[in-house]
Amino acid sequence: MLAFAAPARADLRVCNETGNMVSVALGYRAERGWMSEGWWQTPAGECRVLYQGDLERRFYYIYAVDDIGGGAWDGQVFMCTRDETFTIFGVEDCLARGYERTGFFEIDTQSRSDWTLQLTETADAPAVVGPDAGEDLEDPAFTIDPDDVTIEAPDDGATPPDGAPVPPPPADNAPPASN
Repeated sequence: MLAFAAPARADLRVCNETGNMVSVALGYRAERGWMSEGWWQTPAGECRVLYQGDLERRFYYIYAVDDIGGGAWDGQVFMCTRDETFTIFGVEDCLARGYERTGFFEIDTQSRSDWTLQLTETADAPAVVGPDAGEDLEDPAFTIDPDDVTIEAPDDGATPPDGAPVPPPPADNAPPASN
């Protein structure tokens, strides 16, 4: 009798360790250029696969919002989003094309083929955390310095003024940080 091992699953996953429903958007460089897509509704205590299969890029970009309590996991890499389910190609001229301009934060997968991101909340605000010291490198999780993530309540849809400072572009294959 022959037994076959199931192939290891390699995906980009987000786990919601908060007490509320969280909506997640993903951005990355696809074959056609920069792309953003969303929304993955992630109930409290559950995980969602955002990108299925081996991760082909080192950098991915995430924006997540707490649907009940407010607050967001965001950053300084701007991509296009909208309130409904979306797949948007390009990161330029979001407002002119009828989309919102949203700040995503960068995930450096360190060129691994599988990655898990855990969204948690502290007593004051949401935070992004990684595994404890016993991390299994076969199933890595994302760790981020909380000083590198801007955490604030979502605004009423307003975007930064055109004169807002633009941060330096992220490393490697990151999209431009402009509208």
